[in-house]
Amino acid sequence: MLVWQFTPTPMAVDSQRSNTNAVVGKDKSVRSATSSLKNGVGGTLQQPGALLLISCYELGHQPIGLAQPVGFLEQKGYAPCTLDLSVEEFDTQRVEQARVVGISVPMHTALSLGCQVAERIRQTNPNAHICFYGLYASLNAAYLLEHLADSVIGGEYETPLVNLLDQLTDSQYAENTPHDTDSGFAAQVEGVSCAGSIALPFLKKISWPSNASKTNTSNGAIFPIPTRTTLPTLSEYARLEYQGQEHVVGYVEASRGCLHTCLHCPIVPVYQGRFFLFPAPVVLADIRQQVKAGAVHITLGDPDFLNGPGHSLNIVRAMHEEFPHLTFDFTTKIEHILKDQSLFTEFSQLGCLFVISAVESFSETVLVHLEKGHTRQDIFKAHDILRSAGITLRPSLVAFTPWTTLEDYAEMFDLVEQHRLIDCIDPVQYSVRLLVPPGSALLTPPKAHPAPMAQFLGALDQQKFQHTWTHPDPRMDSLQKAVTKVVENSTKAKEDPERTFYRLWELVYDASRLKFASLNKAVSMNPDRVRPPRMTEPWFCCAEPTTDQFHSVECSSKT
Repeated sequence: MLVWQFTPTPMAVDSQRSNTNAVVGKDKSVRSATSSLKNGVGGTLQQPGALLLISCYELGHQPIGLAQPVGFLEQKGYAPCTLDLSVEEFDTQRVEQARVVGISVPMHTALSLGCQVAERIRQTNPNAHICFYGLYASLNAAYLLEHLADSVIGGEYETPLVNLLDQLTDSQYAENTPHDTDSGFAAQVEGVSCAGSIALPFLKKISWPSNASKTNTSNGAIFPIPTRTTLPTLSEYARLEYQGQEHVVGYVEASRGCLHTCLHCPIVPVYQGRFFLFPAPVVLADIRQQVKAGAVHITLGDPDFLNGPGHSLNIVRAMHEEFPHLTFDFTTKIEHILKDQSLFTEFSQLGCLFVISAVESFSETVLVHLEKGHTRQDIFKAHDILRSAGITLRPSLVAFTPWTTLEDYAEMFDLVEQHRLIDCIDPVQYSVRLLVPPGSALLTPPKAHPAPMAQFLGALDQQKFQHTWTHPDPRMDSLQKAVTKVVENSTKAKEDPERTFYRLWELVYDASRLKFASLNKAVSMNPDRVRPPRMTEPWFCCAEPTTDQFHSVECSSKT
């Protein structure tokens, strides 16, 4: 466990900076200012508008993948603009003015959408240096560098990103535009991949040189508070649906990476069982500024909030002491719920409404193949622990894998109904198909693995950032497509999730050539029922982007 002490910088919320002021006019366009790089460190790239960071998707949250690096960059004298295409239109002026464009790709959906945006950036501003950063950047570094990117950063990306910009500003590279980089350039920036030189993910705890204008610790290192003043307001993002009303939500992360090594998880090939804790004072200061901006609920979005339970508990205790009416949710593994069950009564008292857990499957066979570390019975034990504490369990699923039989899939609906989980699972979860990205641990499983993924694999479809695979039962691949279509349409129509659930169950019976009426279901839906707490964003990081998501980015990019 990595723990260290930092003193946070003064809250970014106290130094308001508007989006409009962050974008300079065309007379200051950095595209034509290559020569001024010769004037030494701090030149053109530190001018407002020279650096643009873009997010395409972060599960409906205000993107930490923009807010956190902006804090680091501002600390070094840069003045980045931001663009969140999940809620904002593509801004041609901002792109034209940018000399370096960073695209945040923390998940599969973000990468798929981000590549479309990068193509548009290349058309709009061919000389801009494009850097992809985040979890899915390093997994797909070779492809990105060959087709779209000038640089790629994975792991703890903030330090390499700042070092990259410092290097681009260095007079040694002043004769080139930022787009003109090579492997010799990359070799001088640890953690940064460029053409011909693929770097390992940067897995070092974040430290930072002292700054005379900041308060710093005895070791001369500080960790800045995320800057959110360049982003759209919290009210424009997904909300908490609770007790029949919608509430403004903030989002923080107290750690990055994960202690666990589930074979299918994309975090594993990058972090390999390591995780990095963020300083509690910084996390609390970020919560504070979001409460000031209107948040009444906080999502603690760590891959697993209980990897460091003491760190996590200290944060929510301090949060509750300062904001006793603030509610929250977090994500953790089933095995943590069982191991740390004594904590959940206190979590409930501190304001926890629901816990997301990667249940993945109710099939014992699938759970063994994914090395999830829990059993079906463990899932129901965890459900009982949370329910007795007054907390809702919201399972996430990988409903379609090569090992999931049609019988498994059908039984899942029976178990979900039996344990009263229908309203606790967003319909998209029933459509999620196993993703096998480049470098996935599924490609090199332990020797004792009962049925290696290799026997189901096809070619690597690099443009879709995953290895193709075919289910041994053709009915399952056809069913997955049908389920996805129903889920997309029902989500778009804002259909009652319970109605969608039974429609999907009926599809399973059709695939089995059975009559759904034989279940003798007396389906009685009450649209006015009080549903358990949930986020209004129904999609999921491991689901394929929808047609509407692609269309939204395409339309935005053409505006």
